[in-house]
Amino acid sequence: MAEQVMSLRGRLLVASPGMQDPNFRETVIVMAHHDREGAMGLVVNRPHPTLTVARLLADLDLAVQEEARTALEVPVFYGGPVEPARGFVLHESSQSFAATMPITEELAITASRDALEAMAKHPLPRFLVAVGYAGWAPMQLENELKEDAWIIAPLDLGLVFELPPAKRWHAALASVGVDPAGWMREGGHA
Repeated sequence: MAEQVMSLRGRLLVASPGMQDPNFRETVIVMAHHDREGAMGLVVNRPHPTLTVARLLADLDLAVQEEARTALEVPVFYGGPVEPARGFVLHESSQSFAATMPITEELAITASRDALEAMAKHPLPRFLVAVGYAGWAPMQLENELKEDAWIIAPLDLGLVFELPPAKRWHAALASVGVDPAGWMREGGHA
């Protein structure tokens, strides 16, 4: 009998204070997909130090309307180490594009150029653009959860879209009552 997988789609996956992997240390991930075939999400608290959405659109030869420029002068995020040249737009579900996949009733993810083309003219009210994603093979994430590498937290759109990126990890931990200063792993873990 196959092991049952509880889907984490639409939840936040928060790196535990003991996370040592530099790709994920102190990260917050919006889980976009999770089933027995694997899992996928976007890191939402690692802004690129120099790349903005406006610059990314210009690099893709998409003309940014002048009235849209200010809203697009926000950082592109490092979504994860898998396929770092692939882009994603995390946005509210009120908009839909060619490759939009709903995450929850309120949140969706899009990986198609038409979303960026539309944003160059009329930016979405709340959005996050990321390059790359976090991905897990079948049962890999479940094993990492058993090793206390991750903490599951409820999705909070205010945390994802409004809170400064540097505060998201602490806020996500606080939402489930975890204080990083008091974190101790149980014995017996490598």
